[in-house]
Amino acid sequence: VKKILVITDPFLKEIGLTDKVTHPLNEAGYITDVYTDVVPEPPLAVGEKLVSYTREHAFDMVIGIGGGSALDLTKLAGVIAVHEGDVADYLNLTGTKSITKKGLPSILIPTTSGTGSEVTNISVLSLETTKDVVTHDYLLADVAIVDPALTMSLPAKVTAATGIDALTHAIEAYVSKNASPVTDALALQAIRLISQSIRTAVHHGDNKQARIDLSYGSYLAGIAFFNAGVAGVHALAYPLGGQFHIAHGDSNAVLLPYVMGYIRSACEKRMKDILDTMGFSSTHLSQEEASHRCVEELKRLVEDVGIPSSLKGFNIGHDALDSLTEDATKQTRLLARSPMELCKEDIYTIYEAAFEGKVVDQTLVKA
Repeated sequence: VKKILVITDPFLKEIGLTDKVTHPLNEAGYITDVYTDVVPEPPLAVGEKLVSYTREHAFDMVIGIGGGSALDLTKLAGVIAVHEGDVADYLNLTGTKSITKKGLPSILIPTTSGTGSEVTNISVLSLETTKDVVTHDYLLADVAIVDPALTMSLPAKVTAATGIDALTHAIEAYVSKNASPVTDALALQAIRLISQSIRTAVHHGDNKQARIDLSYGSYLAGIAFFNAGVAGVHALAYPLGGQFHIAHGDSNAVLLPYVMGYIRSACEKRMKDILDTMGFSSTHLSQEEASHRCVEELKRLVEDVGIPSSLKGFNIGHDALDSLTEDATKQTRLLARSPMELCKEDIYTIYEAAFEGKVVDQTLVKA
C-alpha cells in the first residue's frame, strides 16, 4: 500500500479528527487523500461519484472515519472500484451484476455508537423514494477500530438516533427467524449495554462509562444482526428515509414499538427475555404480560431520549401511508426474517399505528 483514500464527512475534517489518521500515515511515507463529499443517508449519485473518484486516482487502500454513511460509502468504494460498471448495477433489488473480487484493503473507524457498519457486509443507499443495498462478504472491513473516545463529543440528538438504531439491531436479531445461540448471546448483551446506558449518554454526553457501554453495545449488536439479520422495523424504516429523508436511526426509533407491538404474539418469550435484559423484572408476569410491558418500555425509552414517538412528530401526513406501504413491501430481504409474516395489510396497519402514536396488536386486529 502506498496511496490511501480517507473517506469522512466535512465536519470531522474541519475539527481535525482526520488528522489523527493522516498525519502518522504521512510521516510513515504514505500518500493520503481526504474525501469529504459524504452526506447522511447518501443517495445513489453520491456513491457513484465516490466510486468513480476511487477508480480514477488508483488508490491502494480505503479508510472510513465517521458514522454509518461514511463507513457504508467506504465499503462501497473499496469493492465496486475494482469492478466494471456503475454502483446501480450491483444493487440488491434491481442490479444485474455480481461482485466477484475482494476489493481494496479497508479500515473502518466509527465515530458514532449505532450503525454497526464497521462489522457488516452491507452498504445502504437512498433512492428516489426508498433505499436499497449493495451486499456481499467482500464488503467486510479488514480492520475495524472501535474507540469510545471518538464518540464523546457526539451531539445528544445523534447519540439518541444512533443508539436506538443499535438497540433495534440487537432486538431484531434476537427475534429474527435466523437467530442462533451465538447471535442470542451477542444480542442480549448488546440490549443490556445499550438500554442501560443510552439515557445517560444522551443527557450526560461526557459520561465515559456510558459512552464505553454504548460503543461496545453497538459493536455487539452489529455482529448479531450481521449474522441473524434485521426485519420488519428496518423494512418499514427504509421508505421513511427514502421519501422523507429522515435519519435512519430516527426512522427505526419511531417504528420500533409499533412493529414490536404488532408482532408481539409471535415472539412473546423472547420479548420477556428482552424486558428482563433491559433491567425490568418479569418474575411475576406471564409471557403475554411481559411482552406487552416490553413494548411499553421501548416506547418510553424512545420518548426519554427525545425522539418523536409518532409519524406526526416528523410532519408526515396520513396521505403518505399508502406510498410508504408500497415501498416497504418491496423489502423482501428484510421481511423474510420477521417472526411474523407481514403482508401489505399488516404493514399499512403498523404505519397507521405509528401515525396515531398508538400501539396496535396483531391478535386484536385479526380478531
